[in-house]
Amino acid sequence: MSQHFPSHFDQNNFRIRVWEIVRQIPSGHVATYGQIAGMIPPPPGVSPQGYRAFGARWVGAAMAACPEGVPWHRVINAQGKISLRGGSENLQKELLESEGVTFNEQNKIDLKKFSWVGTTKS
Repeated sequence: MSQHFPSHFDQNNFRIRVWEIVRQIPSGHVATYGQIAGMIPPPPGVSPQGYRAFGARWVGAAMAACPEGVPWHRVINAQGKISLRGGSENLQKELLESEGVTFNEQNKIDLKKFSWVGTTKS
């Protein structure tokens, strides 16, 4: 994943937590990488500041490795845009639009309208 993971960090457990959260995002809604990171407490040995700095990137890395059945297309960046993923941008936009999510002229999603509130840290 990221070079910023501590060596003792359980990356697999983190990925599983990310995917569990993403599976809860309902059709027609989106969540940002940072929102998802905020739903997971900092892993043991990771400072809150370090987690705030890198958590969204770690979520991105987990999403890049997500298994089938995880609605990956519902995760976007903090600007309300699709993050580039080597050719899947058009598919992601099509999937979101098929769920009723709309994009403005700058290809941004209105996060106030389509953002999923989600769960809290546990």
